[in-house]
Amino acid sequence: MELDQIISKRKMRLKKEVRNIFLIVLSLLVFRSVFYEPYRIPTGSMIPTLRIGDFILVNKFKYGFKLPFSDIAIFEMSFNPIYLFGKSSPQRGDVIVFKYPKDTSVNYIKRVIGLPGDTIEIREKVVYINDQEVGQAEFDGHDLMKDMDEKFKSTNLKFFKTKIENHNFIIQQDVDNIYSTHLDRTVIPEGKYFVMGDNRDFSYDSRFWGFVPHEYIRGEAILVWFSMSMPDQKDQFSVRLNRIFKKIE
Repeated sequence: MELDQIISKRKMRLKKEVRNIFLIVLSLLVFRSVFYEPYRIPTGSMIPTLRIGDFILVNKFKYGFKLPFSDIAIFEMSFNPIYLFGKSSPQRGDVIVFKYPKDTSVNYIKRVIGLPGDTIEIREKVVYINDQEVGQAEFDGHDLMKDMDEKFKSTNLKFFKTKIENHNFIIQQDVDNIYSTHLDRTVIPEGKYFVMGDNRDFSYDSRFWGFVPHEYIRGEAILVWFSMSMPDQKDQFSVRLNRIFKKIE
């Protein structure tokens, strides 16, 4: 009888522990789905703002609270989010994570350049929004070059300080790249956004595949919470202490 009681108590304790673990995991998943979610930067399309190996935090409710798990993507099937209290729009200059329109199982990160109804044009690598030139001032990027990922080092890189709305940031361009210098005057459709990478000549973005629908936007990238160099043949693993807890402008 005592043995049966011991076994029964252990079963009850095990069930309770399993239930608690399930509730903890579910709570974490809901938190990631609704509030904040971490991502890792795998490419250099947002250099120098974001580096390969940066771990970022994304605000998932910046543009509206979503029903948990309502915007998941499974393989090439994508579900549009259900907003609980309405939705708001990204602003020019926001750095956003979104589902890549050509394959919604893949997440991209770029900067919002144009809003619905805006007219976008690019002439000689200079962006014009609603016929207004987006000013950019070239400066000596020597300090940026020292810390550049090896594959993007080039004597032909130029760096420019620029500003869109309340966002001050730096873009880099490869003067030898002639494939992304021009974009005909384009009007952005309702409910869609025009995005570009800060590493202008190494970014696959709206110039090549079109606009981002609002329902594909996951959230706004707000913080680099950890960063490390990715080891390859030339660089060894190291933690970039100067990038930890760096605000994304």
